[in-house]
Amino acid sequence: MILASALLLVGAICIKSVYPFLAITHRVNADILVVEGWIHEYAIRAALKEFQSNHYARIFTTGGPVEGTGGYINDYCTSASVGADLLRKNGLANGSVQMVPSRVMDRDRTYGSAVALRNWFRDHNMAVSGIDVVTEDLHARRTRLLFQKAFGKEVRVGIIAVANVDYPANRWWHYSQGLKDVVSEFPAYLYARLFFFPSDAAHPRKAARLSQVHD
Repeated sequence: MILASALLLVGAICIKSVYPFLAITHRVNADILVVEGWIHEYAIRAALKEFQSNHYARIFTTGGPVEGTGGYINDYCTSASVGADLLRKNGLANGSVQMVPSRVMDRDRTYGSAVALRNWFRDHNMAVSGIDVVTEDLHARRTRLLFQKAFGKEVRVGIIAVANVDYPANRWWHYSQGLKDVVSEFPAYLYARLFFFPSDAAHPRKAARLSQVHD
């Protein structure tokens, strides 16, 4: 009974702590806001509010080919373009957002998007010391890790996790979607942390096509 009680206690602690562990928010002193373009529209609206309410000077969207397209077609069939369009649709001034699309559609999409952004900064001679990245809540810790791997120690990467509107974070295990999200994201984070070692952070030019947004 003591062992069973201990196991139940450990299980309860894990259930309570895994969501806030993954859905981390930690801003850094940065004037650049990055938005992962694949996020839902409610998270896009939160990103826009973040940009308008704080000290950011520039906003960028990232992302590779839209799912279901079968691969890269052009820059405007990427999550980066979709995210930029949604920001403008929700009130961002025309010309205020820069999309930085990636051609990567495999299992390393987040890393590929980060590499594309890193290279955009380099190709445009833009010195960057820190960025804040907006993503959906459970993806936050993995996003920060992969962006940090792409940018290296010289750039501080902050992360902003937008809360899921479909179920409460403190009762995620009561919802089938919450269970699916946690069960898929936690192993994905462990893989990124323990087993993902990019062989060469300089594949950028093959992984990204750089494009300026004009209306």
